[in-house]
Amino acid sequence: MKKNEIEIGRVYTVKVSDKLVEVRIDSENRHGGWDATNLATGKKLRIKSAQRLRGEAEAPKRGGRKAAEQQTETAGGDTATPTTAAETKSRKRRTKGESKPKRMSGLDAAAKVLEESGQPMTAKEMVEVAESKGYWKSPGGKTPWATLYSAIIREISTKNADSRFRKTERGKFAHA
Repeated sequence: MKKNEIEIGRVYTVKVSDKLVEVRIDSENRHGGWDATNLATGKKLRIKSAQRLRGEAEAPKRGGRKAAEQQTETAGGDTATPTTAAETKSRKRRTKGESKPKRMSGLDAAAKVLEESGQPMTAKEMVEVAESKGYWKSPGGKTPWATLYSAIIREISTKNADSRFRKTERGKFAHA
């Protein structure tokens, strides 16, 4: 848009942080540009150049999500349906995440392997057994046993008596 096309009090679509939002131009800023209010969040912002303005908004949405829900209630709409694309997207993510079973961590797999075997093992042996039984698979690191060793040592030092592991000899751990 051009600077001379912008009017105070009108609602425009503006690019803010890689998103297109609707803002109301409140006044001219004394340092150049305009002071505006984001209609979705109610926050004040400064528009420094007319290049950020994408055009005049079709229908201004005042008050954000609560106002949109109230408008659907007064119009006889169903408030259970999402009012914006962002709400639809977030609801899809929630249902997708809930259906996925949680993977076992390397530390949990090592504790399970030690409990089943009943004898002390090195971190490398625990990783091999956990991968062969399908409890856990390394996400592609070069030395997963070193990471596991470090995690076991960290758990022993932070949890002390409540740790699932105990060190039996150099490099070997048993289930506590």
